Formats: sequence, structure tokens, C-alpha cells
Amino acid sequence: MMTESGTTDEKTTRGAAMADTESHRRIITPPSLAPALPKEPPRGLYFTILVAVLVLAGLAHLTGAPVFISASLFAIGLAGMVLLSRSLGERARAAEAITENASRNRAEIETLADRMWELQESEERFRGLIDALGDLVVHRDRDGRIVYANKVFAELIGQDPRDLAGRTLAELGVDVGVVPDAAFSDGECLSSTDVGIRSIGVVRWFSWIELSVRDKTSNVVSHRAIARDITARKRAEAALIGARERAEFASQAKSRFLATVSHEIRTPMNGIMGMAKLLHDTELSPEQRTYVGAVSTSASALLALIEDLLDYSKIEAGRFDPEPQPMSPREIADNVVELLAARAFGKGIGLGCHVAPNVPQMITADPGRVRQVLLNLIGNAIKFTDAGGVRLNVERTGDNDPGKIRFTVSDTGPGLRAEDVERIFEEFEQADGTSTRSHGGAGLGLAISKRLVTAMGGTITVNSLPGEGSEFAFELPAFGATDTPQTDADALAGRRTVILSKNTTEAEALAETIRAHGGRADIAVTPEQAAAFAEGCNALLVDAALEENDGRTLKQLRESGFAASEAVTLIAPTDRGLLGELRASGYVTFLARPVRGETLLRVLLANQGVVQGKPQLASRRTAAKPANRPHQRGLSVLIAEDNDINAMLARAVLVKAGHRVDVVNNGKAAVEAVTGASRKRRYDVVLMDMHMPVMDGLDAISAIRRHEEQHGLGAVPIMVLSADSQEKTRHAVLAHGASGFVTKPLDPDVLINLVEQRAAA
Repeated sequence: MMTESGTTDEKTTRGAAMADTESHRRIITPPSLAPALPKEPPRGLYFTILVAVLVLAGLAHLTGAPVFISASLFAIGLAGMVLLSRSLGERARAAEAITENASRNRAEIETLADRMWELQESEERFRGLIDALGDLVVHRDRDGRIVYANKVFAELIGQDPRDLAGRTLAELGVDVGVVPDAAFSDGECLSSTDVGIRSIGVVRWFSWIELSVRDKTSNVVSHRAIARDITARKRAEAALIGARERAEFASQAKSRFLATVSHEIRTPMNGIMGMAKLLHDTELSPEQRTYVGAVSTSASALLALIEDLLDYSKIEAGRFDPEPQPMSPREIADNVVELLAARAFGKGIGLGCHVAPNVPQMITADPGRVRQVLLNLIGNAIKFTDAGGVRLNVERTGDNDPGKIRFTVSDTGPGLRAEDVERIFEEFEQADGTSTRSHGGAGLGLAISKRLVTAMGGTITVNSLPGEGSEFAFELPAFGATDTPQTDADALAGRRTVILSKNTTEAEALAETIRAHGGRADIAVTPEQAAAFAEGCNALLVDAALEENDGRTLKQLRESGFAASEAVTLIAPTDRGLLGELRASGYVTFLARPVRGETLLRVLLANQGVVQGKPQLASRRTAAKPANRPHQRGLSVLIAEDNDINAMLARAVLVKAGHRVDVVNNGKAAVEAVTGASRKRRYDVVLMDMHMPVMDGLDAISAIRRHEEQHGLGAVPIMVLSADSQEKTRHAVLAHGASGFVTKPLDPDVLINLVEQRAAA
């Protein structure tokens, strides 16, 4: 309930507000809308004239004037009085009408004035609201001159709003041009830009949105703009850009550091691993050979860790870009399995590979990264498997074109728990993260593999149960897939093969390859089990580990029903020295483990007269015979290497292989040795280190190539030696004219093969 005093205060406040409003109103005087009346003579004059007429009439009667004169004068007087009275009445009524009309017109004018005042108040309130929002409002004409600008804009540039009319924005230091008429030929054009306006020595940023309109009837053009302050956003963006640049610089610095450290570690690692290999080839006692093997194993583990750290740093820095090119899935699979076979055989476990016949001969992918993922997955499987074996399957999946290539690595290891499967692909995670774990590692291999597969457009998964082994699989799109190899799916139809081996994982891979080509394959672990499959057997594959020095196992098999079967022995690379004894025992040829699918088919088809439509092989013994090196004579080799240990290693390896070697320690000396007039001989191959004093390897290669072009000489093969294994480095050296690339640490056998192959090219 409102109190009396409250009511009084409210009335007082309202009255004051009304008074304040009235004080701001402009007084409007309404014009007269009625016609002006003639000036009225004074009423006393009419009255005097009438009285005079009546007096004259009376005097005329008293003096004896004729009656008609007196009557006439009296009548005139009476008529005048009547007319005067009527005239005064009509005037009074006319005046009253005029007054009423004027009052009505004044009321209408006052109503119109009130409405005009209300409109003015609304406009002022609207402008006040716009000013309160803090946005700039500017209206310009066709020539870009200001028609109206709000108070906020005027205060921003330090001008009076009344002084802005007729001026351009350029004159006020605001860089906003006028949209040309052609831009809004259809009637209007909405444009937007960010504008910096200096105010009190500080630049403030505004999002300037302008609507340019041309009236089609009057052809009047106007530009109406509203701009909102975005200074805070601009500063945040600048801070974000600065933070990102600092982060990128830090990441680049980290990557450079890791690359430098990697290179510096690889250089002495090359000496350690190379010298251990050379030492292993000398006459050592069993104890010494064990120690040398431990050195090589430790060096290999350290090198793998360096590779993982370098790859992880490149991926984290966002500098990993796949380099798609034609590649053979089966070739990469066989090469990786062969590379890791020694590690698996050293643990006494099997390693097998099966490539399905439907796998294309070539696809488009990054071969280096596919090889890296396979090395990681198979290497992990070997590391964690102590019994049984590891198997790689390659197949084509999917009904859609181009489909996918699926690589599956399965092992008989301890398996993974469900909680370990969920985190196994995270960085620095291991299945066993405790300090008592049996296997070392940084926990980066699987994380890197996942990122590599994802970057190539594929997926990677794992299925595992504790105690039942693990299965890692990744799929890649089969882009650019060519036709599958010309392999007859029924090439082995009607043929039966028995495989005798304790390495069931490897034996199953061989059996699946045989079955995929129409043949029949059975697996046995002992000669007694094999006897059950003797009937109709065409080929007998026997693991050399089950054979005795006197060939007792094969004799037993012959006696149990395999007398007509072709006997082929499966040997590990380290057992090649037993080939003579095995051949003497009755084996017609051998297959080197791990067995390539194509080699297996070639050997099994050798006695059928055709091999993939080609003439029969001359001899089973030559089917798997190791190829001789391309050069029996010694090559002349120049080594440019500033590290004495690496130079000594390369020289020792090549000299031991029967080649002549010269050594220089900088790029300039290498150029002089190849191009100088005092050169002793023309070199067959040059091994050039990248980083050397005086002149680096790339400059030396360029100088040698220029000399050859100027004198019309043939290009000498130049192999670059580098601890930097990045793909971009490989491409850079080839672009400078190098013939090949050799990554440190050097493998002696690989180095010899590359040198001899390059010299023969």
C-alpha cells in the first residue's frame, strides 16, 4: 500500500519530469486559418447617426413639415436600428465560428507537434542505444562523404559530430574505400573487412560491415556501415600466433637436436656394429663369439631406440608426409621377414610368411613406411614370443574398388589383457610397465606405427587374449593396384606335399601357400607322424634341424613310404655349410628359411616341365643356388670419410672382398682424386660421406659432375654414406647427382653387394 507521502513524491517527480520535458520542447505557433474580417466601425457612431435621424424626424413633425417627411425619417431610423442589430448579430456569430475553428486548428497543430516530438524522442533514444552499444555507425553518400556519424565514432577520432558531415574517412585517417557502383548493380552489396583506427596513440581494430545500396527509382547511392570493436580478439589472435610460432620454433629446435644427436650416435654406432661384424668373421673361441654377439645385439637395440625417437619427433612436429609410389606388397613382406629371420631363429622360434594369390603385384603407397610398420610389428612379436613362432599373412580384402591390402602379424606369445589392449598404441606405453618387466623398450614403436598407418589412410587393430598370443593387423587402401601376378591358382593341382618340421608356425605358412595354388599339404612333427601321409606324396620338405649327419631321418622316411617323393631340405641361413652333407644324404635341393612363396612354387613345379609357362629349369640344384657376385675381379673404390673408424671399417670390408681401396678425409680431396691430373686410376665406385670438413659431400658430388660434363666423361657411380636416414635426405643427395644412398651403420654384406651392383650398372 502506497503512503500519502510516497504518492506526493511520485507526483512531484512526475511533475518535474514533465516540466523537464516541456522545457526541451520547441514552441510552435499555429497560423490563422480563417479569412480576415473588415475593420468594424465603432458602435457609438452607428448609435449617434440613428439618434440624429430620429431627432430630425421629430423636429420635422413639430415644425409642421409634411407628414410623409417625418414618417420617412422615422422609418429610416427604425430600419437603421433593425439593420444595425442584425449586422451586430451576424458579426457576433461569425466571430464565434472563427474562434471555434481557430481553436480546433490549434488543437490539431498541437497534436502534430506532440507526434513530431515523440518521433524526435524515439530517434534520440535509438541513437542513444546505438551509442551505448559502443558500435560505430557511419552513413556516407555516393562519393564517400559522411552524411551522418554517431557519437561513438566522433569520440573515437576526437572530433565533434557536427564537424564530420561532408568529410571522407580518408581525411580522418580511416582506411576504408568506397565500394564501386558496379559491385552492387543488382541493388545492394554487403562487404566486410577488419579496419585499424588509431585513437589516442593506440590502434584499435573494428570489424567493419557496410551495406551499399542504390535506389533503382531515384538512383541515389548510400553506404551505411556499422563497426564493432574486435581489438581484444585481434590481440588474442596475435598472442596465439606468437605462441604457435614459439612452439613451432621449439619443436624445430627439438627435432634438430634429436636429428643431430641421432647422427652423432649413429657415427660411432657404425664403428661398433661394423667392427663387431668383422671380429665375428675371424677365428674366435666360443666364449669370444658369445661376447661379440652380445655387443652386436646391444648395438642393434640402441639403434632401434634412436630410430623410434627420431621418427616420433618428426611426427610430433607435423613434418611426416607420406610419399606414395608404386610398391610390391609381396616383395616388402618377403624382405622384412628375411631381414628378421636371424633374430627369430636365434630364439629358436619359427617365422613364416604367406602372401595370398589375390594380392596385386603393385599398389601405390609409401614403401618405406610400410616396411617400418612391418619391422615394428614383426620385431615386437619376435621379442615377446619365446616358444612357437610368428607369422605374417598378406591378403586383399573388400569387394569395392580398389579394396584394401591387409597385413596380419600373429604370434604365439603371452598375449595381452583387455586393459592393455586399450592403451597399447599410446605413447610411452607398454603391456608391462613395471620395473620388473622382462623386455625393455621406450614404448614408442606401436604409437609410431599407428600414426604412420593413419597418415597413409589405413587402420591398425589388435586382437589378443592372455595366454593365447596376439594378432596385430593393419589395412591400407589398394590404390593403383595392378593385375594380380600371372599365377595359376591350380598350378599345384593333383600334387601332395608333406612338411616335416617342429616349427609349426612356419610349416603352416608353407602349407597355406601350397593349398592356395591347388595343392594338398600335410604337416608332421616327427617321422612317425609323417608316415601316415606317405601315400601319393610328390614332395617331402624336411627341416634340416631334424636331420642327422648321416641322413638317418631321410632314410627312415624313405623306408616308411616316401621312396618316390622328391626330398627338399629347409635350412636356416647359418646352416649353409651343411649343404654338402645334405645333398650327399639324398636331398635334391634346398629352400632357405624363411621360404619365399614364389621360390617354393618354383621348386615344387620344377619336375612338372613348366614353371609359370616357362621352360623347365635346367637343374633342381641350380633352382635355389645362391647367385655369384657380379664381379670376380677387384674394383677400384675411393672412400671419402672424415671419421677414421668408419673409414677403416669400410676399407677393411672392401679389401677383404678383394677390392682396391683409397681413402681421403674431405670432399675437396675426393674431387681432386677423381678429377685431378695426378689421379692414380679411374675409380669404379666412390663412397662419399655427407658431412666432411673443407668441402661437404654434396658440394663434392656437384663438382665431380660438372667436371664430367665439361670433359665429356662418363659418370662415375657415387654412393653417399650418411647416418641421416630421412627420406628427404635421400632425395636431396640423388638430386645432387649421387647414384645411390647407403645408411649408417654399415652392414658389411650389404655394403659389398651395393658397391658391386652399382659398379655393374
